[in-house]
Amino acid sequence: MSNEMPLPPLNGLRAFAAAGRHLNFRAAADELGVTQGAVAQQVRGLEDHLGLRLFLREPRGLAFTDEGRAYHLSVSRAFEQLAEATDALRHAPARVTISVTPTFASKWLIPRLSDFTQAHPGIDLRITATERVASFHADGIELAVRQARPPFGASLRANLLFAQEVVAVCSPALLAGEGPVDAATLARMTLLHDTHDLWPRFAEEAFGGSVKPARALRFNQTTLSLDAALAGQGVALASRFLVQRDLEAGRLLRPVPHVMEGGLDFYLLSPRQGVSSAAIIVRDWLCTVAKGEAG
Repeated sequence: MSNEMPLPPLNGLRAFAAAGRHLNFRAAADELGVTQGAVAQQVRGLEDHLGLRLFLREPRGLAFTDEGRAYHLSVSRAFEQLAEATDALRHAPARVTISVTPTFASKWLIPRLSDFTQAHPGIDLRITATERVASFHADGIELAVRQARPPFGASLRANLLFAQEVVAVCSPALLAGEGPVDAATLARMTLLHDTHDLWPRFAEEAFGGSVKPARALRFNQTTLSLDAALAGQGVALASRFLVQRDLEAGRLLRPVPHVMEGGLDFYLLSPRQGVSSAAIIVRDWLCTVAKGEAG
């Protein structure tokens, strides 16, 4: 059993705080929306609970005792802190956690975050970048973007964001003003590989045979191979939507015009039940932006 002294009744504290502000039971009653007798009774109950007098009842109203004045300062401060904490809670932004792959985060989502925060300043979007499969329940994830093939589990809602259309890209400096390259020219360039290892299939579709490059670099993430391509270190493969801004800005070019259907499309996944209203806003925004860019 706890040895702590039980807290005074909350109604008594509220009545005491109001009466102390006005030094008048009637004015306190008007503030609290109760009768004068109720305020007086609650204050007496508080005094009985504490075993001391807080007010001197005088003909013109109330006057603090020394103990009452000191206690009123502390009680008023406590109510102010409660009000501030409640106000902060009410105005705290809604939090939504989304799990995405590192490449999707760096090459697509982060460049568009300012548009989202401007449109929805009341939502605190938290991004977890990982290649591993996240658990919605165990990891506290509400939304996830993954490359996958349907069907998905009955408990999941899946929205197609982008089809996987794979293109080859490189820095303009690497081409030195030349147009599309053939297999022989590509073989003299450095091919940048990621864990998807799509170059053999891409070369077979684009040129009807394999390409044996003079040099190759391998990375464990697509975003790294794209960074290397931007730096002029070779030719990378990536989903077209991930590099669309770089292509439009001229930071990257397509040395090979072929577009390969990858088969692992990008889906936005969310539980069918228990999704917060803020997560639904994020989901709708992602789908709308993706549809606008894909269309």
